[in-house]
Amino acid sequence: MPELDNPDTAAASSATATASALPDSGWRGSAELWLQAAYDSLIEAGIDAVRIMPLAKKLNLSRTSFYWFFKDRDALLTGLLAQWRQRNTDNLIGQTQAYAESVAEAVLNVFDCWLDQQLFDAQFEFAVRSWALQSPEVAAQVAAADEARLAALRQMFERFGMDALAADVRARTVYLTQIGYISMKTSEALAIRMQRIADYVQIFTGSHAEARELQRFYARHGFQPAAEAGQGI
Repeated sequence: MPELDNPDTAAASSATATASALPDSGWRGSAELWLQAAYDSLIEAGIDAVRIMPLAKKLNLSRTSFYWFFKDRDALLTGLLAQWRQRNTDNLIGQTQAYAESVAEAVLNVFDCWLDQQLFDAQFEFAVRSWALQSPEVAAQVAAADEARLAALRQMFERFGMDALAADVRARTVYLTQIGYISMKTSEALAIRMQRIADYVQIFTGSHAEARELQRFYARHGFQPAAEAGQGI
């Protein structure tokens, strides 16, 4: 984990003790508020910007307010990584386990992650992977997350009758393609990406998605192919 915001541990302990001794009056924010500020700073400027004093200034709170919710900067960073795992890894695994009548629809369920930031936050993913370049501990967590996600994708393909090798290759093709999108900060208009969905499904699964499966997918993301086609897209 990166070094603490204040290397003087005694000073941090003193601040914590002072905060604890104060009467519980006035607004100090909340753990969620500090984590949101940490998230915003991570996305905007990287891990070096996630420090207690700049966050306190951003929130217009005192530095000692921080210690009501977190022991130190490392505790904040641990909470930030926990949010990343929950938002991206847990949600992706959940999508691989969602009901699907075919392997094509199962892949469409996974594709929901790439189009819904509540299921998978691409900016968060990019920021954590950048952070991992500076921290062996974070790099190990990213590697563990990659393996958990790939394992879930392999199991998804195996549920639809693929052998272990085919399931592994297809899982890697799906996952590494998307990580490439994120790493390259690829940006596509919704209409353009939706035009490619059916072909992606065919490439990733070896089978075509049924029209009803595509329609359910489009509906989840507020996309109307007929209307878009009428606009010449």
